[in-house]
Amino acid sequence: MSRLNPQNLYDKARETADRLLDIADQIPEYGIVLGSGLGTLSEDIQIDDEIPYGEIPNFPVSTVKGHKGSLILGWLEGKYVMAMNGRFHFYEGYNMYEVTFPERVMKLMGINKLIVSNASGGVNTNFRIGDVMIIKDHINFFPEHPLRGPNDERFGPRFVNMSEPYSQKMIEIVENYARERGIQFRKGVYLGLQGPTFETLAEYQMVRAMGGDAVGMSTVPEVIVAKHMGMEVFGISVITDLGDEDFIKNVNHQEVLQEAKKAEPVVRELVRALVKRY
Repeated sequence: MSRLNPQNLYDKARETADRLLDIADQIPEYGIVLGSGLGTLSEDIQIDDEIPYGEIPNFPVSTVKGHKGSLILGWLEGKYVMAMNGRFHFYEGYNMYEVTFPERVMKLMGINKLIVSNASGGVNTNFRIGDVMIIKDHINFFPEHPLRGPNDERFGPRFVNMSEPYSQKMIEIVENYARERGIQFRKGVYLGLQGPTFETLAEYQMVRAMGGDAVGMSTVPEVIVAKHMGMEVFGISVITDLGDEDFIKNVNHQEVLQEAKKAEPVVRELVRALVKRY
């Protein structure tokens, strides 16, 4: 794949979107990004087509364990959706145009609603491993910005209003459903760092001091690009580790995947409820 840049981004995204529209039964209503350990949501989708990333024009290929690396087209709660079974990360060596390329493609396909999920480290002292957190806002602490460089007005404006990065309406729908069913959830601010190292204890403390409730290595660039294009976004995190002295020594990727897997049933239920009700 040739490297994506501001000069070729729109044409490449248009080419990929047109190819996927040729395969799709219709324009998907939702785009869904399945993060670390959360890929089993695909089991809830009545799959029409599943396409390996390597077979999609201009698409990067996920290299992280726990990210399958395929695009799913199918039906979820009566809605036609497109789901990414694995995302792309800045720490893998991709540039920000590549990390956020799928969201560009989704919008050019006609998708206006995006659901993003991830595994994250909890820094809020009230959080526990296995908690599910609805993302109400984020802090961008990546060393590169996905909108840096010349702006293509065909995607969106030069300066983007980020007053509501995560849809209040979507959040309210999920909160109401969770309360109806007695499902416990958290709500908080997600801070995005580059990775791939897990944070030091001092870095966890920094995140807490800056107002973050959870920290991770994804999601924020995707949401910025989605908002650049006027998409409506819902984000959800699974707290897979805690940034304190009792837990930090045992943090590793396998543990993260195991803890995310335990919380999958709750995440899947909340996502299904949102898709069904909105």
